[in-house]
This record gives sequence, structure tokens and C-alpha cells, in this order.
Amino acid sequence: MKYLVVLLGPTGVGKTALSLQLASHYGSAIISTDSRQIYRGIEIGSAAPTKEELGVVEHYFIGILDLEDYYSASQFESDAMRVVERLHQKSDVVVATGGSMLYIDALCKGIDDIPDVDPEIRRTLYDTFEKEGLDPIRAQLKVLDPEFYNQVDLKNYKRVIHALEICLTTGKPYSSLRTNTVKERPFNIVKIGLMRDRDELYHRINKRVDMMIEEGLLDEAKKVYPKRHLNSLNTVGYKELFKYFDGEWELDFAIDKIKQNTRIYSRKQMTWFKKDDGIFWINMTDKNESEVLHSAIDIIEQTKGL
Repeated sequence: MKYLVVLLGPTGVGKTALSLQLASHYGSAIISTDSRQIYRGIEIGSAAPTKEELGVVEHYFIGILDLEDYYSASQFESDAMRVVERLHQKSDVVVATGGSMLYIDALCKGIDDIPDVDPEIRRTLYDTFEKEGLDPIRAQLKVLDPEFYNQVDLKNYKRVIHALEICLTTGKPYSSLRTNTVKERPFNIVKIGLMRDRDELYHRINKRVDMMIEEGLLDEAKKVYPKRHLNSLNTVGYKELFKYFDGEWELDFAIDKIKQNTRIYSRKQMTWFKKDDGIFWINMTDKNESEVLHSAIDIIEQTKGL
């Protein structure tokens, strides 16, 4: 029997270190389920594995795309399934890790076959979002797809914009293309969630942002600043520094906002993950690396024994 171990949890919790240990233990490569680490040029801000970490274990979907490249969760599903099949020929256990909820669902459950978005439509909508906010986009979505409008989190700009760009690209309501059918997988899935007490997690997030600044996040953001209109850069860490470059914010304020928005994102991740009752959770607070590793291995081996 083949297994896919999916290591998930909020940003900053410590997934990378454990994924390296698990992959080494089982002789597996690592499949990244992070929708930002897939791009080149934003390694610091996306907390991508370092060259040293990449040298320890083979990784897939790290730094394979240019910032301008369009890539969807459905494309990821197709590509990742091929990689899993190939890796299972070498190892019965394959490790995947990352914090992008949609990529995790795409790999574990499958995703509806949604047509690719017209790049010009995407650029136009994000230009509108930058200049006028989300209100006009919400209003247009309400007209073109009232069903999805009544379901979606209207504060989640990425979901709202994505739904509208699909409506405009296909000429059909986005909701009509969503079946939410869970696809069968030719392997067993073991989901292990990592968590920490909130104060400890927030401390780690704040400390990691400080480390990113020390490692050169400011210079990295300056290099990609001319491309700030791209969707790949519409993410925490870069948006705040772009406001600093634009003269809207002081640097200290921008850094504080990165920390704040990263903490907010970690809460959204946990809210999403807690809806899944198939996750085995490990609270890493007051546990050393060895204890966490053995807890994870025990979960995997017990699941294999069922």
C-alpha cells in the first residue's frame, strides 16, 4: 500500500524542519504545497527552503516558475499527481508539506476542472482592485454569479477576484463550474497538522519576519518592485514593502504590518484546517524536535497498521 503524508499547519509553525526529517526517515522526496514558493525570485519572502535544505532532500515545486507565469491549483493537481506516482515507485511513503490550503485540497481531494483565466482579464481586475478596492468587483460578481456571491467570504479578495475572472473568461457563472466532487486517490492519505500555543506561534512569526529583513527581504522586494502588479506578488511581505517604496508607509510601520498580516493569515489557515476532521494534530509547544518526529512517525505507522 502507498501513502501520501501531508504535513500542514499555519505559517511559522515549523513544517520545513519536520518535513526534512520525515522525508529522510522514509527515503522520500518532498512535494511543496505552497503557492508562493513555486516562484523564483521571492525565496526570502516566501520562506522557501534554503539551498542547504534543498541539498538534504529532493524537492518538487520550489522555484520552478517565473513571477509572470500563470499557474492554477488545477494545474498543480495534475502535475503533483504525476510526481506522486513516480515517487511511489521508489518509496511507499511520500511526504508533502506547505500551508496553501487550496493546493493541499487539490492534491488530496482533487479540484474542479476550471478553464485557465484570460491573463488580460486578470490584469484588469487586479488593476481595478488596486485603484478602487474590492467593492466594484463584488458588485460585478453579484450580477454575474449571485449564487457564489452569497457563499463566498466577501472579504477574501483572492477568491472574489478569481470567481469574477472565471465568469468573465468563460461567460458562465463560476458556481456552475464547481462540482466539489472528491476524487479517489490510488494511495492512502495521512494528514498531520502542526500547531503551537498562540503566543509561541506569534513570537515565532514575529522573529521570522525580523530574520527575513536581516537576510535581505528589503533588497529582494526592491528587485521585484517593478512587477508589483503581478498576482504572484499580491501577498504578505511584498504588499507592505511596496507601500514603503511608494512613500505611503515608514519602514518600521511596514515591517509591523507584515508581522500583523502574517499572524492574521495564520489564523485563517487554522480556521480552514480545523474544518477537516481527518487531520492528526501535534501540539509542538514544549516538545523538542525528536519528540515531534517520533509523534509523527507513530501516527504514520499506526495508520499503516489499520
